[in-house]
Amino acid sequence: MKRLSVIACAVAMTAGSTVAFAASDKAKLVERLQDAQAVVTQIMAAPDKGIPETILSGASCVAVIPSFMKAAFVVGAQYGQGVATCRTSRGWSAPVFVQLAGGSFGFQIGGQATDLIIVAMNQQGMQDMLKNKFKIGADAAASAGPVGRNAQAGTDWKMNAELLTYSRSKGLFAGIDLDGTVLSQNQEDTRVIYGNAIPFETILKGNEATPEEARPFVRTVAKYFVAARADDK
Repeated sequence: MKRLSVIACAVAMTAGSTVAFAASDKAKLVERLQDAQAVVTQIMAAPDKGIPETILSGASCVAVIPSFMKAAFVVGAQYGQGVATCRTSRGWSAPVFVQLAGGSFGFQIGGQATDLIIVAMNQQGMQDMLKNKFKIGADAAASAGPVGRNAQAGTDWKMNAELLTYSRSKGLFAGIDLDGTVLSQNQEDTRVIYGNAIPFETILKGNEATPEEARPFVRTVAKYFVAARADDK
């Protein structure tokens, strides 16, 4: 009888630990969503130095990877974690969790935290976002995005770029070369938030309700990107 009590106690402790770990993981993901929301808000607070309205109005998908650190840059290691959402006929989709890894960023961060934004500019760019994994510059044509309210981007990105890439470090926001890096799904993190391994394509096409924890991020993206599209008409 005593042995059964010990086993039951051990099972209860294990179950309690599992729940605690799950809650901890979810809290970290909620914080990541909040950080991504803050990145978008802070960049749009200075429109003269932010993403041009022509790009905001034409974007198909947006991925935000907050707070990269140079200390994390090791070949083959995971560079950063973020979230992505896509425009649908019913508004912006619920977000999925992504990770960016590998390759050389072609710049020196100097140990400062750096935020990254990747904007898909057409249907092909959106299709890239729907993939499990793709390499920027190889599987998807990318260009460093122009900056500023009245920035007149050259024809290259309009004709060729599926993705526009940006970085923000030390308060400065600018286009960046991310060729060679790999953007891929973070299925485990998506499972934690949605409670199931829902395919990324299902979520990004707007076929999954936005979890309550993710609504502030999606609303923030919609606020600026929908407003830009209205102004562009």
